[in-house]
Amino acid sequence: MATKKYTSYAAIEQELAILKVEKELHYQKIVLSIEKTKESLVPSKSISLLSDVYEKVFSGTYGMIVKLLIPYVINWFVNRKRGD
Repeated sequence: MATKKYTSYAAIEQELAILKVEKELHYQKIVLSIEKTKESLVPSKSISLLSDVYEKVFSGTYGMIVKLLIPYVINWFVNRKRGD
């Protein structure tokens, strides 16, 4: 990195002001990134999506059939022999 040569204190103050604004900008970007990450990890969106899928799958005749098959599938997984 090349060393800058300043001709006056005003130029130094201007450079410091620019660096301060850049620092604040980078800080705000980090804060925004953290907030977006928190929002993506919040289970409320996932739960609402799962409830919508559950509602669609388990409604009507198809849902009744699926509800009847689930215990048999679970029982098959529990009672199956290892190695099959």
